Amino acid sequence: MSKEISTQAENTHVRTSGKGKTYDMAYIGIFTVLIAICSWISIPMQIPFTLQTFAIFLAVAVLGGRRGTLSVVVYVLLGAIGVPVFAGFTGGFGIIMNNTGGYIVGFIFTALAMWLMESLFGRKLWVQAISMILGLFICYAFGTVWFMLVYMRNTGAVGLMTVLGWCVIPFIIPDAIKIVLALVLSNTLKKPLASIIGEAQHHLGAKD
Repeated sequence: MSKEISTQAENTHVRTSGKGKTYDMAYIGIFTVLIAICSWISIPMQIPFTLQTFAIFLAVAVLGGRRGTLSVVVYVLLGAIGVPVFAGFTGGFGIIMNNTGGYIVGFIFTALAMWLMESLFGRKLWVQAISMILGLFICYAFGTVWFMLVYMRNTGAVGLMTVLGWCVIPFIIPDAIKIVLALVLSNTLKKPLASIIGEAQHHLGAKD
């Protein structure tokens, strides 16, 4: 009898784990697509900007560190192999290796920073706010160093303040607005999403 109970428990664990992985893949896929869509949306200003960073913040805030980071990694990898998921419907390894490619790779470090903060301090609103700011700073830093190295190799010397004026300073206020929007929207979406997941798991569990 005890062996039968143990076997049933193991089978239930396998089914639950399988469903969990299916849910993970589904949500990672959805947010990967969301990041791509936000990358294609260009806000017309003196220096146009996209909603990429907003989608990065939202993915990690809603899905959590692990799944959110995986969605960002999948997005970057898709773009690197040529799928046109980057801004302007572009893709390819050449985009990554270009002057601004470091900011795209920096999205992964943004997600990792948010994941680390979540692991250390939980998913409270203030933690997510600080993690987004920290992640954005890391992305700026990594992307700026990358830009300078590639630019100096291909074109010539360039000063730090010049690069910041091109690639960082014009985007600080828009990125700050994206952080606020991501915090508000993620806080709104968390409870309904958790409820949907719980109901789906309960429904599938009842079928078993």
